[in-house]
Amino acid sequence: MYIVSALLFLGAGSIHFVYAQQAQNRGRQNAAPGAGSQDQPNSPKLELLPVQGNISMVAGAGGNITVQAGKDGILLVDTGLATMTDKVLEMIRPLSKAPLVYIVNTDERSDHVGGNEYLAKSGRPLALNRASQATVMIVAFNTVLDRMSAPTGQTAPMPEKAWPNDTYSVPEKNLYFDGEGIQILHQPGTTDGNSIVYFRHSDVISTGDIFDPTEYPIIDVKSGGSLQAVLDGLYRMKQMAIPADHQEGGTMIVPGHGRICDVADLDVYQQMVTIVRDRLQDMIKRGMTLEQVKAAKPTRDYDPIYGSTTGNWTTDMFVEAAYKSLSGKQETTQSHGSN
Repeated sequence: MYIVSALLFLGAGSIHFVYAQQAQNRGRQNAAPGAGSQDQPNSPKLELLPVQGNISMVAGAGGNITVQAGKDGILLVDTGLATMTDKVLEMIRPLSKAPLVYIVNTDERSDHVGGNEYLAKSGRPLALNRASQATVMIVAFNTVLDRMSAPTGQTAPMPEKAWPNDTYSVPEKNLYFDGEGIQILHQPGTTDGNSIVYFRHSDVISTGDIFDPTEYPIIDVKSGGSLQAVLDGLYRMKQMAIPADHQEGGTMIVPGHGRICDVADLDVYQQMVTIVRDRLQDMIKRGMTLEQVKAAKPTRDYDPIYGSTTGNWTTDMFVEAAYKSLSGKQETTQSHGSN
């Protein structure tokens, strides 16, 4: 029944989407592991792609970088890999006569925060925060700072200049920049510290790794991530986004990796995560061990699109993380099941 429902959902109209995602998967698998692979001859070239309104997307720098540019300056959602930052800066500088003012980090993964340090050093002290001498305001949920820094006397995983200097611990942080309201929403997903960024006038959502149509969700169980939290995040984005005709157009979505998406793409991914979650829950309720679940291949029909046997995030790693997160919280995994 699961396979039939999945095939009915995908339908003939999604064949182009499936083939495009398979090509993206192959490209990312060839690039893994490690950040240095971005400099290989066959690595993707840096591209600046218009999204909608004031928003563009830089692709090819690791994680996608969302760019808002206007008279007030430039705001970035995530900064990609450290090895690509000089090229990113060269690409975004012509977009505004004003400087880079804000960086919003959606999580602490190196392909999303790697450029923080270089970009923070590239500016001059901001008028909006002269006392701190900050050159860029780096916004993130407070657990992102906790994981990028370290207690006094210990070595931090990231240099101090890369750390968020404008953290929040409430459900939502709001900015008004370049003529539009920006909502920064705390949404646990792949970790307990993910943020979703919504540009209200441009009608663009920047999702971070909660929505990554190139692969299965990268769930960091040790950092509070879970499959159900990812599903809750996808459901929340679906409630925020408003499609135009036939589920296409309307609110545009910049995912953590991969191409610019719309609500129809989000629906496909949410359906996949929901079906995999339901299969895993059923296996857990029947008392199956992790090894038995892996042998049963609960993701088999989706593996050609989202799966990988090599690289930094394999299908086996996803199944293990999802199993652990669900088996530890069985009593809380029933919400949004059919959405």
